[in-house]
Amino acid sequence: MASDIVPIRLALTRGDVVSLWAPPWREDGEEWEAFLGDDEHVFVFDEVAGLAAYVRTAPEHDLTDHPAWSAVPGLSVAELTPDETHRFDLVGLPALAAADPDAWTVQELHEAVSIVRSLADVCDLTDVIAALDGEPAFALLREGEQAFAGRDGAKRWSALSEAVATHWDGIVDTVDALVATPEVDPGALDKARAEEQELRDRLAAEPLDDDEALEAAALAAGTDGSASTGTTDGGDDDAPAGFWAEVGIDPIRIEIGDRSVVTLRCYLEDRPVFLGSDGRIDAFGSERALFRALADREHAAVAGTDLTAAVTFADVLDAAAVGELDGGVEDMNTYVLTGIGADLAEGVLDLDPVQLDLAAELLTDVGEWAGDPEPADALAESASLGWLVSFVVRPDPTRMAPSPPFAREAQTWGELVAGLEARLRVH
Repeated sequence: MASDIVPIRLALTRGDVVSLWAPPWREDGEEWEAFLGDDEHVFVFDEVAGLAAYVRTAPEHDLTDHPAWSAVPGLSVAELTPDETHRFDLVGLPALAAADPDAWTVQELHEAVSIVRSLADVCDLTDVIAALDGEPAFALLREGEQAFAGRDGAKRWSALSEAVATHWDGIVDTVDALVATPEVDPGALDKARAEEQELRDRLAAEPLDDDEALEAAALAAGTDGSASTGTTDGGDDDAPAGFWAEVGIDPIRIEIGDRSVVTLRCYLEDRPVFLGSDGRIDAFGSERALFRALADREHAAVAGTDLTAAVTFADVLDAAAVGELDGGVEDMNTYVLTGIGADLAEGVLDLDPVQLDLAAELLTDVGEWAGDPEPADALAESASLGWLVSFVVRPDPTRMAPSPPFAREAQTWGELVAGLEARLRVH
């Protein structure tokens, strides 16, 4: 998919529909945002084949002038299928607001409210804008689950539930009235449906390699496998072997400013957890210093660390106690943040895409673990810095190259790096 035009799925009163959304982009010094549609409606389709047929044949609509539009008519049905991160359940939102405010619930609510806000801003839905702006509880969603923790948080969650009960039916009615399905060329629709069926048949009939297996699973779930950055449960011949791979905890190196430090990180149910507590990462100047600390169960970095949530952390401590920890940090677990901000400030785009991708991954991982939504928000493709990072990390000749200066993006990157550095508790 052209990375600055993305397929989305909306759960509305009429059922699930698909469309296209262009997150905010900058052009001629101004910021723009758009949906597939015309001056009166956002165009939606009950099936991806209908969307594919329309974008391949429609002569003009609100996305025609988008810098990346020329790539869209050539996309396959699979590439036009919304991935999991771009599915928004609007009719189911009241049920979410009635549940407990865990991280996943709050995030899903935030994403649904955000896409509604985008629809309202783009399509000038004044009643929806007034409803969202008039209830402070909606704005709290961007702060994540920590905004709804404790006694005060419970009151805020109750206020949010009341706001949803008061306004959401009217908001959904407004969105229902906004969407429309345009006429689609019958021949193009038949061709798109045949393409989708042919792909399903081929994936069902042929032996699959790892990429095809992922594609088949994604297609069965109605997603585009090419957009996935997760891992499968199958074997990986290139996966690191040894003790650290067995326990599922990795030593990582962070190069930031003028120092290089080492710490530990793992993923529990796909959520990052670091050696540390209270949003502070315990780090050391070398692997040897880290291993010595782990051998001392009373060390400040070990006692009470969040990593105790991993059952295999006890194995790490046992191995450290008898001097059996060894091995350096893998290249894929080395995060170099030094110099990126300076390059951006100078308008440099010739950055190492792997290094930049890893650095962005670390910033968002630390933010998620610490309950800080700012890194994820700033690095989302809908934000100017995230759009710039995505251009470097996932180059696409169909995209309009961003033009310097990148002063605002460099400042935001610097603030994220400074925030990470402040979280380091170096021993």
